[in-house]
Parts: sequence; structure tokens; C-alpha cells
Amino acid sequence: MTTVERLGHLQDPPRLRDEWAEDTALRRLLERTVPPEGRDEITPSLAEMGLLAATDLKRWSDDCDTPAHEPRLRPFDAWGNRIDDVEVSPLWERIGDVGKRYGVVATAYERVHGEYSRVHQMALVSLYGPSSALYSCPFAMTDGAAATLLAHGDRALIDRALPRLTSRDPEQAWTSGQWMTERAGGSDVGRSETVAVQDGAIWRLTGTKWFTSAVTADMALTLARPEGNGPGGRGLAMYYLEVRDEEDRLNGVRGLRLKDKLGTRQMPTAELALEGTVAHLVGTPSDGTRAITPMLAITRLWNSVIATSGLRRALALARDYATRRESFGAAILDHPLHQATLAWLRVEHESSLQLVFRTVALLGREEAGVATDTERAALRLLLPITKLTTGKQAVAGASEGLEAFGGAGYIEDTHLPQLLRDAQVLPIWEGTTNVLSLDVLRALQQEGTLPGYLDEVRRAATATRDPEVAVIGQQAMDAADAAVAWLRTATERGRPALEHGARRFALTLGRSLQAALLAAQAQHDLDHHGDGRGVAVARRFAAQGLDLLEPAGDRLTQDAALARDEALPV
Repeated sequence: MTTVERLGHLQDPPRLRDEWAEDTALRRLLERTVPPEGRDEITPSLAEMGLLAATDLKRWSDDCDTPAHEPRLRPFDAWGNRIDDVEVSPLWERIGDVGKRYGVVATAYERVHGEYSRVHQMALVSLYGPSSALYSCPFAMTDGAAATLLAHGDRALIDRALPRLTSRDPEQAWTSGQWMTERAGGSDVGRSETVAVQDGAIWRLTGTKWFTSAVTADMALTLARPEGNGPGGRGLAMYYLEVRDEEDRLNGVRGLRLKDKLGTRQMPTAELALEGTVAHLVGTPSDGTRAITPMLAITRLWNSVIATSGLRRALALARDYATRRESFGAAILDHPLHQATLAWLRVEHESSLQLVFRTVALLGREEAGVATDTERAALRLLLPITKLTTGKQAVAGASEGLEAFGGAGYIEDTHLPQLLRDAQVLPIWEGTTNVLSLDVLRALQQEGTLPGYLDEVRRAATATRDPEVAVIGQQAMDAADAAVAWLRTATERGRPALEHGARRFALTLGRSLQAALLAAQAQHDLDHHGDGRGVAVARRFAAQGLDLLEPAGDRLTQDAALARDEALPV
């Protein structure tokens, strides 16, 4: 017996075995929403990805989560030539190659399964994402770029870029960046300072992009202000650029520095200077913020899928560890208080999963040309609501997941802190919670949007027959109705009252649909499996509260004073 063994029992680390076979929630959701013939066709690829995610991909991803494998910027070569080369880990590139071969982007565009092609793709992403060392980020922007080019119909750009963006061949496949954020703007992209000057058939861009993920991409879509255009978002235009020319030289792109981030450290994020970068106009030389909307729709959906899959990963690791770790004479899985913690984490995962995949399903129907007008209207609201709801759930779930490991959850070389570090970006990327809440208010200005969303809640809530499940469905409809009533009152009280409660309004809409979808899934599980597990999940979620609203404008004055640290009358 060694000295260490004599001193005490060593902790057994958590293990993953098969992320597809052990994800009951995902398998049953697909059982409920995808026809049997399509499900039989997509299952083999999901089974393969689930095994890879628990084994090879997980090991490579853990290795990338070390300082030795973090990307670095080499501004000059050994002879003093400016090269601005970003070096990434070979393991990171290997993870990307696996994603390309398995079609985590391509599946959506091959459309082998018609309206279910997006569901197939995002099921692959949900398995791949937590073990991808954030290669999911460049894939999200690649998917968004492909969708945006198709939406604008520029045949020359489509013919050049789309076959590469959607290729399964790692030697041929491209990734894309999305270069929007500037020093002056952040989410207010209308303040962008990059200038575009027309030079014959091309444009040349000059400016600084303050936060550019996927900086090693082959191309990018970006915003710039054509020379002479007015201020604001309407004065911007969208441009396509390739990062390198035919001789592999940088296209007027200079790397200023890599960002030293809290999380997502496996992936290079840079501050770039554009110095006469050759670009091609996409669409018209104005209304660029509107032109790039298809990109944001896709990247926000990826953000939501990654949030959901991160919750699943935290749950899988915490649950496995609970079977191995003994405390106070028993496995911690046998302690009722820890059981309650893991149950909460499961509910957070499954509620986010239901919301995300309903959004995915509607996008798939829209892309296949079979969505109804009501479904298309609902999708306009679902995209921002899904992103803001799941982003918040992901951070809370990752924090609780770390706590389930005690001190081990705080130690970097367990790779557990990565769950929280990487989750924290999800409510920030692609629009913060407040920005998205305002997007929800903007979406409501389009006719039919709110009725379409309410129809989603009603359809799911009324797909119930079991009395207890039907009660949960009714609670979902009541919460949605409360949101409608609040909106009416807030609108009457003016814009400040509307904005003040926008976050609670959006989250209430999100939670109402989550509860309705959980109820529909619970009914399915009762009917097909004689299993009350789904009922327990739906019941617990509803008990946590669906209606988060307060009387419109009631705290407006108090919150303004508290924010400014001003005195209030007694």
C-alpha cells in the first residue's frame, strides 16, 4: 500500500460513456417530434457523435483547455516580416475536422430530411458542442454566413462560397467569421466607424473590429459605412470578404491582439485592423443591420443549442460523480438534498431543450417552405426569446453543476471550471439579455407575431389528456395571458414602463412556452412509455414559477434612483 493510499481514499473523477444513449430527454423529444422513418435515418449519425463526444472529442477538448494549447498571435516571422499569424492547437483543428465530416453545418443545407434537416443538424450540434473546445463558434458563424448569402441571392458569391461553407471535406471546407463589434458600438452597431470606399467593382474597408471571433476563418461578413452615407444602422452596408488572397497573403487584415477572455480561451478572438481590405457588397449600400439579420437568427439559435447542451454536460458529469463520491457514509447521490439539486439541474436542461428544439423545428419548416404564416410569425419572437431564456439558464446551471463537485469544481485541471467560464459568454454573445428583450418588443410591432407565439403555447398546452398534465398546460396558458395583459397596460403607460419590464415580459413568455412543451412531452411519455418522469419534470418546472411580471411601471422611479444612487422620499 502506498503512502497516498494509507492517507485516505482518492476521489474518482466523473466519466462519460455515451452521450446519445444516456440522453433520455433528447431521444424522447426526437421520438415525439420526428416521424419514425426520418428518426431511423438520423439515429446512426447521432449515435456515432454521442460516443465520440464522450471519448475522443472529450479528451481532445480537455487538452485544449490548458495554457499550452491556447491560441497565440505571431505578428512577425523570424526575419521581421509582418505575418499576423494566429496559431491554434492541432487538437482544436482535429476537433473541427470531425465536425466537418459529420456535417454539423452541412446537414442543414443538404436537406436530405426536408423540414427535419435542421432538427438533425442541431441534434448533432447538441452532442458535439460540449466536447468541441468551442469550435461550435466558428461553425455557428459559418452556418449563419451560408444562410445570409442564400437569403440575399447574390449568385456569384453563392457559387463561390456556399459549396465551401457547407462541405464535409476538411480540405475543402471553409469557416466564416462575423465581424461586427467595434470600439464605439458594442450591440449598438449603428455607431460603427469602419469606412467602405468603392474602387471599381470592389470595395475597400478601413477601420477596427474590436471583438472578432473565429479569426482564423477563411471569410467573413462584416458591416461598414459606405463613404458619404449618413449615421446609424441605415447608413451601414454588409460586405463579404475573404481573409487571404489567392497567394495566401492576408487581405489587408492586421492582427492587433488576441483577447484575454474569462472563458472560451480555446478559441482565438482578436482585435483586427482593416487596412484597405478588399470586400464585396452584399445587398444594397445601406440598411446593413437589416441585411445581416439572417446571420443573427442562425447564430442566436446556435447560442441557444450550446446553452442547452452545456446544461446537459453539467448534469451528466455531476450525476456520474454523485455515484462515485461518498460523503457521510453514503454516495452523495443517495442524499435527498443532493437529489433535489440534480433534479433542479435536470429540469433546467429539459425545459431549455424543449424550447430550443421547437425553435429549431420551426426554422426547419420555414427553410423547407412548409411553415404556415402563423408559424413564421411565432419564429420571429421565438428566436430572441429562446436565446435570452436559455442563456440565463446556462449560467445558473453551470454554477450549480460546479458546486456539485465541491472543491474539485474550483480546480482548473479538473476541466470543470470551463463549464462556467464558457457558459458566461452565452447571455452576452449575439446580444445581451437586455438587448434581446428590446428585440422582442420590436418583433411585436410586426402584425401577427404575438398571436403566432400564443398559438404555439396553446397548441402544446392542449396536447394533454392526463388531468395533472393538463393543469400544467393551463398554467402555461395563464402565464402567457398574464404577459399579454401586462403588455397592454405597459403600452398605455408609455415607453419607459414598457422597457423597464421588457426582460420579465420576455422571460415570462419563454417560461410559458417551456411549461407547455414540457406538458406535451410528459403526455407523450405517459402514452408511449408509461413513464411519469416527464410529468415530474413539468410539475417541478411549473412550481418554480412561470409568471415573472410585476405591475407595469410600478418600480420605474425607485429603480432609476437606485441605479443612480440617488435619495428617495420616505
